[in-house]
Amino acid sequence: MAQDLFAGIPVTDYAAALSWYERFFGRQPSFLPNDIEAVWEVAEHRYVYIVRDQERAGNALVLSFVDDIEDRVAEIARRGIKPERRETYDGGVTKVTYRDADGNEISLGGGPD
Repeated sequence: MAQDLFAGIPVTDYAAALSWYERFFGRQPSFLPNDIEAVWEVAEHRYVYIVRDQERAGNALVLSFVDDIEDRVAEIARRGIKPERRETYDGGVTKVTYRDADGNEISLGGGPD
């Protein structure tokens, strides 16, 4: 049984956020359901979307675990986005945190190789 997951990120300026998230993900959205939302499929049946919602903007917390965290961080840096914070926890798990213009937090996590 497949279960889809949609993680939403409210933003104030949809056009500016769309550009930032295209750079963050390194590609255009997987689909645009309407004129205020953009959706990226980050894994099978797993999606991150932005939506213009001025009242909620800046309060999202999204964390995605990836197998190749160092490669992903390097790719994002090449696209001009630098992390705000990098943490390493007991056992070698790494969390790299980015913030968009509204202050929404989108993070990548990964374990030791």
